[in-house]
Amino acid sequence: MIRPILRYGERQLHARATAVAAFDDTLRRLIDDMVETMYAAPGVGLAATQIGVPLRVIVIDTSVGKSTGELITLVNPEFVERDGMQLEEEGCLSVPGFNATVLRPSRAVIKGFDREGVPVTIEGKGLLARAFQHEMDHLEGMLFVDRLRGIKRDLIVRKVQKLQRSGKW
Repeated sequence: MIRPILRYGERQLHARATAVAAFDDTLRRLIDDMVETMYAAPGVGLAATQIGVPLRVIVIDTSVGKSTGELITLVNPEFVERDGMQLEEEGCLSVPGFNATVLRPSRAVIKGFDREGVPVTIEGKGLLARAFQHEMDHLEGMLFVDRLRGIKRDLIVRKVQKLQRSGKW
């Protein structure tokens, strides 16, 4: 089922997610909904917090569904290593229509569990490393806009506020 994606400014997006305690049918249904929602958007990744579920679950597919076997599902993910630096433009399904250049690691190793509770460790470079950090930020209640400083951040926030006031957000 495709679920509505929360938008920047909604309180639930800015709260820290809690750990998943049970690997059950409810979790698997959540993951299936997240994958369907991410592909429908379309997006590279989605955190459970973006659909209003305060659990530490992320899904990522850098091919955006165009290549089989690219889908990554991580439950209770944690960083093992991060290094390097990349400065690229990114956007977010919760901040539609806005992009900005954000500093991210060029390499990241992340560990967690798959949908069945099996431990996994995955290394990501380039876009995948960026996606890991982006989605992990969501689990901490942070969006890419929160990583911006100065005029760029102010410009996006003001435009979002204007859209909110006009009922178009």
